[in-house]
Amino acid sequence: MTPTRLELEDEFTRLTLAPQLGGSIVNWAVRSTGQPLLRHADAHALNSGLPGKLGCFPLVPWSNRIAEGGFDCPNGWLALHPNSLTDPLPIHGSAWQQPWRVVSSTANEVVLQLDSTTPFAYRARQRFHLSAGKLSIELHVTHLAEHAAWHGLGLHPYLPRTANTQLQAPARNVWLCDGAKLPTEFSALPVEWDFQQLKALPEALVDNGFCEWDGHCLIRQPDLGYELDCQATGSDYYLLYCPVGLGFFCIEPVSHPVNAHHLPGRPGLVLLEQGQSTELGFTLQYRPFQAEPPNS
Repeated sequence: MTPTRLELEDEFTRLTLAPQLGGSIVNWAVRSTGQPLLRHADAHALNSGLPGKLGCFPLVPWSNRIAEGGFDCPNGWLALHPNSLTDPLPIHGSAWQQPWRVVSSTANEVVLQLDSTTPFAYRARQRFHLSAGKLSIELHVTHLAEHAAWHGLGLHPYLPRTANTQLQAPARNVWLCDGAKLPTEFSALPVEWDFQQLKALPEALVDNGFCEWDGHCLIRQPDLGYELDCQATGSDYYLLYCPVGLGFFCIEPVSHPVNAHHLPGRPGLVLLEQGQSTELGFTLQYRPFQAEPPNS
C-alpha cells in the first residue's frame, strides 16, 4: 500500500513528504523541469517503507551509531538494541522508524509531530517551509520522561552525485573510524577531505564525522544545472557519507559526533529534564547554475 504523501510548493520547487514513513522527505525537485534536488525516490523506494530509500529523514533523539548496548543517564543505564537489519549497532535514534502525524498544512508549510515512548518519552516536531526556492527544516525535541536523558539531533539528506559534484563545507577536524564505523582518533583533516574551498568528492569511501563546522555548505552540481547553498543551526558537526559507485552522497548536519554518548565529555549532547527542549535547523537554497564555458 502506497503511504500517504503531502506536497508543498513555491515558485520554483516542489516538496513531497511521507509523514507515516518516519516523517521523511520523499522528493524535492524543480517544478519546471522535474530535476531532483535530493536523490530521487521512485514508487518502488516509497513502497519499500524504508526512510533510507527516500530523500531525507530526521535523527531523534540521537544521530548515527551508539556502542556498548546503550548509555548512562543520571537515573542509570539505558539499554538499546540494534534497530536496523543492515547495522549491528543501534543507529539514528527512533523517530525515523515511527509514523508522524500532521499538525498543520498549507500550500508551502507543513508541521509534523511524533509522540514517542522509545527509548524514552519525547515529543519531536518538524516544520518544513518552502519560499523562493529555499527549503527550511526545523527539528525540535522536548523531553517528556520523568527522568533526564541525553539528546542529540540531526538530519539525513541524500543528494545526487555525478562525476563533477563539488562540495564546500569548512571544518577543522575529523574523527577517524574503525571497522565498526565508530570513532577512534581525532585528527586534522587529510588533504582529500579538506572542503574549505569547493572541490570534488573523494573517489574512496568516506563515512566520517567532521568537527568545528560553521554550519555552511555549498553543493554545486554542474552536470545537473544547479547548486544548493545550505546553512545549519544547532549543528557544530556534519557527517559525510560518500559510498563508492552508488550515485549519491550524504552531508548530514548533526548536533554531536558519532558515539558521543561514550566520548569524553559527551560532545554536542544535551541533558534534558522533563519539559526541556533542544532544536536544530537546516536551510537549502536552490539556485540554477551554469558551468562556465571552457576557454577557447
